[in-house]
Amino acid sequence: MVNLSWVNDEIESLKASGRYIPIRVLQSSQGAWVKIDGKNMLNMCSNNYLGLANHPEVKKAAIEAIENFGVGAGAVRSIAGTDEIHRKLEEKLAKFKHMDDSLVYQGGLLANLGTIPVLVGKEDTIFSEELNHASIIDGTRLSSAKRYVFKHMDVADLEKQLKEHRNEGKRALVITDGVFSMDGDIAPLKEIAEVKERYDAMCYVDDAHGEGVLGKNGRGIVDHFSLAGKVEIEMGTFSKALGSMGGFVAGDSNLIDLLRQRARPFLFSSALNPGDAAAVLKSIEIMERDDSLIKKLWKNSDALKKGLVENGFKLTTTKTPITPVVIGNEKATVEFSKALYENENIFASPIVYPTVAMGTARIRLMPSAVHSEDDIKKAVDAFIKTGKKLKIIG
Repeated sequence: MVNLSWVNDEIESLKASGRYIPIRVLQSSQGAWVKIDGKNMLNMCSNNYLGLANHPEVKKAAIEAIENFGVGAGAVRSIAGTDEIHRKLEEKLAKFKHMDDSLVYQGGLLANLGTIPVLVGKEDTIFSEELNHASIIDGTRLSSAKRYVFKHMDVADLEKQLKEHRNEGKRALVITDGVFSMDGDIAPLKEIAEVKERYDAMCYVDDAHGEGVLGKNGRGIVDHFSLAGKVEIEMGTFSKALGSMGGFVAGDSNLIDLLRQRARPFLFSSALNPGDAAAVLKSIEIMERDDSLIKKLWKNSDALKKGLVENGFKLTTTKTPITPVVIGNEKATVEFSKALYENENIFASPIVYPTVAMGTARIRLMPSAVHSEDDIKKAVDAFIKTGKKLKIIG
């Protein structure tokens, strides 16, 4: 048998550098508070922005779908796995996003891996934002297209790259995150859309952290900037604000039809479970009828940021509820998270290299609509106490 001692060496190296992250096991449903190791912990690191993962209407919809369609789709979409509920969801998504049609995938990562290689190939070019999500980077690699990276939030650099390299490919694709998950800033999508038009390039936005957060009733970044009809492909996930699982892309009806014929996750992996699809349908219905959850999310976000900044903590240039508290040193960040967990009953995971650049390690806090004012105050107080104890703040 091959000697795998190198695996232990790798793990020990991670621990020595402060980059080994403990993975906590939840013993309850997602919410403002969760049970871990038998203790009730204030949950400050979930993407469950609106609290829909445990919403009674959403749970009921999933249960009813399981009763009607079973727990699994049983096949890939192109053979026998397309249930009526999948098409209802795709129609609802298209209407919600003001697009012609949409295609549902089994996850957000698969949406990027499946879609990008259909849009462009080895004779084409991709212009990718510097801090794009790993799934975009992987989808770009799978496409075999030439890749040019433009600087973060820098539309002038995007235009420079387009001017120099657009003619190297038949088709061109400009691709960016809508909200950058590690920093919380919002892509200048309006300016990107204007530039890409001048160079005959398609625009693809990954709005995983924009759904349920930006735009009217949580429609996302395209709606936030009033860009309906000016962005060719909008991608998103169901696993964050919508509280379930899965992903999608929305766009022109012919483009979506082509994806049904060529996107590999659609053709070669079993369809999204019916319960998940039904849950997302209900979540969208809740968001459409009432924006109170979105307003509460932003209220909690503003209170959290204000409390941290006023007490000397350094945040990123976030413009969304994502609240990254930058500690810097990897070991200190992991120690900070551990102290919050063990001493304050605060669940707030550390984010270290390679997820973020070396020396920019952080505790990324994620307030939600289901946190109370007391929850937010408890989190701020715990940060102050821990920050002073570990000499992060004065």
